[in-house]
Amino acid sequence: MVKSIDRRRFLLRSVGASLALPGLPSLLGKEAGKVAAVQATRGAGVGAKRFVAVGNLLGFQQNSFFPETVGKGYEQTALLKPLWENRDKMTVYRGLDHGVKGGHFAVHSFLSGILNSEGQNRPDGNVSLDQFIADEVGVETRFPSLTVGSEGGIHGGCQIAWTKSGVRVPPITGPAELFRKLFIEESPKRKVQQVKENRVQASILDSVLEEANRLSTRVNREDRDKLDEYFTSIRDVEKRLELRERWASHPKPKAPFEKPSDVNTVEDLPMLYELIALALQTDSTRVSTLEIGGSFLPQHLGIDKSYHGLSHHGNDEEAIANLIKLETYQIEHFNRFLTRLSKIEDGEQTLLDSTAVLFGSGMGNAHSHKNSDLPVILAGGGYRHGQFKKVADTGINKVPLCNLYVDLAQRMGVEVESFGSSTGSYS
Repeated sequence: MVKSIDRRRFLLRSVGASLALPGLPSLLGKEAGKVAAVQATRGAGVGAKRFVAVGNLLGFQQNSFFPETVGKGYEQTALLKPLWENRDKMTVYRGLDHGVKGGHFAVHSFLSGILNSEGQNRPDGNVSLDQFIADEVGVETRFPSLTVGSEGGIHGGCQIAWTKSGVRVPPITGPAELFRKLFIEESPKRKVQQVKENRVQASILDSVLEEANRLSTRVNREDRDKLDEYFTSIRDVEKRLELRERWASHPKPKAPFEKPSDVNTVEDLPMLYELIALALQTDSTRVSTLEIGGSFLPQHLGIDKSYHGLSHHGNDEEAIANLIKLETYQIEHFNRFLTRLSKIEDGEQTLLDSTAVLFGSGMGNAHSHKNSDLPVILAGGGYRHGQFKKVADTGINKVPLCNLYVDLAQRMGVEVESFGSSTGSYS
């Protein structure tokens, strides 16, 4: 029986991979009619809460990022200068982190607060904030979440988004793929094929569940925990299948321009931001992440050095100057994204008013491999902004970054009192 389950598990993964959409979490099929009716009467997503997180794998130069003056009168730093036109729409935080260690091997904890190695002993594993929110509020959109990033590099690919079962969410790796998902309809032939694939997958799920349920009565506690993990994976596939069936007959929004081509991660960044803005505006999703990772090559900005090598700058002035050039470029386009959202109407407010945008990194100081004192900016989302907040490090009473995540989740409509390593709520 175990061999039979393993065989079907492999088939399930094979079929699931062909069906998988980025970061697909929970939705209930019985809600489809109600959702369609709501969208038809008031316009899809008007005024709905949204969440976007942007993560950088190697952090930012702290001396050029953080101000000295706390409060509304904080001064302009070299890396905050590109954001100055939007300073009243954002809050800069210092002193928030997750209390984890591991350098490059802990950056995956940016949106979860939990190391992968510790997640297996927790009910929600090392689930990232985007997936946690999407599990609860992703019911009304074609894509409960969109994960955008790159593969390869020193970290082994995009690690910003993680499911409750501890699985890394594979990223959409360029503008062409993201554009296709958002705007290009499948051919009639492909749609027929997808219906057949759905039926095959449903049959596999039924068979696997039946055998696993029988087996669960005959195993010890340790093996039952492993089976529970397996059941969680099966439920994730069921949710993907429900999602696929729901949206099969709903046309995608019309494309506002021709399909873009992939160039490189540096030059593609503005288009990725534009497509994420369009995904929110068309209510294709209400949750998205963007990771600027291992394939962001300095050579495309005229710097003939490796990004990772520059991050270990040894206080060399030229290396630091090159890093600031890279980081300034990233922040400039983040600023343009905020401005773009602020100019899109969303009912009686702007899309930025509706969207909480988190910007930062799981790395505080890449040169010394520290995951503390993380660079964090929160913009939009209906918060009162315009300040620099410095959180004191008071030892055991230190405020974790996950306390801010609890508040973000609550404002998204998720009824939750804790998340990751949180000790409460903080904004």
